[in-house]
Amino acid sequence: MRIGFIGLGVMGRAMAHNLLGAGFLVTVWNRSPAACEGLVAAGARRAQHATEAAACDVLVTMLADDDAVRAVVDAHDLITAMPDHGVHVNMATCSIECAREMTARHAEAGRDYVAAPVLGRPDIARAARLNIVAAGAAHAVERARPALTAMGQNVWPAGDEPHRANAIKLAANFMLVTAVEAMGEATSLTSAYGVEPADFLEIITGSVFAAPAYLGYSGAMADRDYDNPEGFRLALGAKDMNLALAAARAEHVPLPLAATARERLVEALAAGEADLDLSVLAEGSRRAAHLDDRD
Repeated sequence: MRIGFIGLGVMGRAMAHNLLGAGFLVTVWNRSPAACEGLVAAGARRAQHATEAAACDVLVTMLADDDAVRAVVDAHDLITAMPDHGVHVNMATCSIECAREMTARHAEAGRDYVAAPVLGRPDIARAARLNIVAAGAAHAVERARPALTAMGQNVWPAGDEPHRANAIKLAANFMLVTAVEAMGEATSLTSAYGVEPADFLEIITGSVFAAPAYLGYSGAMADRDYDNPEGFRLALGAKDMNLALAAARAEHVPLPLAATARERLVEALAAGEADLDLSVLAEGSRRAAHLDDRD
């Protein structure tokens, strides 16, 4: 199977390496060509033009957001460049609107489209232990399944409408952000009573909250060290929270916790913390409680 891969950020590079390791013929393209170097050295073919990646059996795109997806698809006319039997697997965290738009555009051109956003961070991607939520026509998901299996430990089916996978991903990230915010607030509460953050976090992540959503962010909170290039950037969490709220408004679903968490995210963005790990939300709670100003 020939795989085209577009979007070689930290996550995308790890995923493409796993495809190579599984024996697929991988053609890579990225808007910043330097990102291709390591993969080419590992055996990937460098596409001179994005259409060469689209011309493969399965085209995987792992781009940052709606704008990036639209920009790459439109600038290079990728849908037209796909072969009749090709499948476009969009693994980005996109809005419901973008997912529906891409589904319609591919259908109009007679091409298959699958939404397959991922749950996991770069270390999980490198270990090929991502959880992948896949939605689209059953035959298209099955055609792409060997590639998806090479990148993740589970492929969760979400029906034949691609936007359902994006709804699940946005809901999951809503839960993640609110969990991290709650952990940060709870750590501030215990800190106000003289409990060291590391002690409190060790207790909760070793007992009632021994789950990846907490374990993955507690270490940074304990050390108050949020400069993690491979973490989940706060700016992306804010983007996903806005997408979740937009999806909720479209179907008249109240998300009061999301609205509250978004305000904390906005505060963190204003504090210049956009590029830090999501766990920096804990600092907003500390600032609100003036913990660092206390004797």
